[in-house]
Amino acid sequence: MRFRYVYQKVVDLKSNEKTQAEWMLSAAVGILQAEQYSLEQLVEERSRTHAAIQNEMENKASMIKLQELQRYMDYLETCITRKIGDVQRAEVNVDQKKTILTTKMLDEKVWLKARDKAKEKFQQEMLLREQNELDEMATVRFAMRAR
Repeated sequence: MRFRYVYQKVVDLKSNEKTQAEWMLSAAVGILQAEQYSLEQLVEERSRTHAAIQNEMENKASMIKLQELQRYMDYLETCITRKIGDVQRAEVNVDQKKTILTTKMLDEKVWLKARDKAKEKFQQEMLLREQNELDEMATVRFAMRAR
């Protein structure tokens, strides 16, 4: 007789939920990395623009060119500020997904432990049955020899 856990479908469901939570966390981490990369690109662009302004000032460039570069610099600052907010939201999202994954992992662990205990109990009962059958066979043999 094989062990068959009554709540195996619940265990499978909990495992699937954990897997989905892992995927969601992975996606959230991917979004966070993309936001961080985008922020790095904006910061690098700001540095290049700042260097261009310095270069134009040294070369006695036209005021219009300097104003254009300054407006672009202001635009980059605004973009960086927004992107910092995006990164912070992505970090919060990652933290939430971690919490969800932790909860799902705990749920799965509880159900796996319950299944393991049920399996142990089943195995103990099977051993007891086998032992009782062997004892009964030995008793019958002893009784037949005693006649």
